[in-house]
Amino acid sequence: MDNENRDEYIIKKYQQDEEVMVQLFVQWCMNHQLDAAELYQRAYPGQLQSPVLSAAIEQAGTEELEIDHETLLDVLQMFGNDDLAFVVSEEIDKFPKK
Repeated sequence: MDNENRDEYIIKKYQQDEEVMVQLFVQWCMNHQLDAAELYQRAYPGQLQSPVLSAAIEQAGTEELEIDHETLLDVLQMFGNDDLAFVVSEEIDKFPKK
């Protein structure tokens, strides 16, 4: 694989992984009756809503896929979304303790 094709592959793979991360975030929000767009806006108040986030919200299904809080936080942080992970942590702290 030459450098140009390798670079394209890496970029495409990262974008696909990022889409999965956003889909997990949206699904987690749906599972907990939270507004994904509002949480994103709280985390990144100076930014427009991400087109990837908008697409994930539009495509979100009605089925519930259980996503562990820690898994979501780990995935968000892995992609450098520390501000969003912080906002998610704040919401988790509001949940009733089991």
